[in-house]
Amino acid sequence: MIQGSCLCGGVRIEIARADGTFELCHCSRCRKATGSAFCPWLEARREDVHLLQGGELIRTYEKPVRESPPGYRVCFCANCGSLVPDLDSGAPRVDIPAGFLDDDPLVRPDKHIHVDTKATWFEIGDELPQFDSTSLQAYRKLQAPR
Repeated sequence: MIQGSCLCGGVRIEIARADGTFELCHCSRCRKATGSAFCPWLEARREDVHLLQGGELIRTYEKPVRESPPGYRVCFCANCGSLVPDLDSGAPRVDIPAGFLDDDPLVRPDKHIHVDTKATWFEIGDELPQFDSTSLQAYRKLQAPR
């Protein structure tokens, strides 16, 4: 099991395994939410993610749709402000902020996304694939289950 917790330890989860994408998101909304150059998000199947404590501390902020969908939804601990997984979205997969994890998820980042809006002061220094917003939409359509 992979353990995860917020900064104050009030919200804790356990993940059986991380088995989806591990994206480094450079969109302006993720940068604002994290105060960093990007937010590392990895995925797990909903049934593999279990809340151990602190559900009452989880708050949600939703930013409405700007020019085009989607909107932006982020969850955080009411005590310390740490990003936490969105366990109430109803989606079959849960996006988990990698910094929330206490243990090695045994997967590594596989791509940079929304690089067209990345911070001007940050240079990507690895060989991972890079997707701007348009190419990411096309890529995801190709990857969608049929």
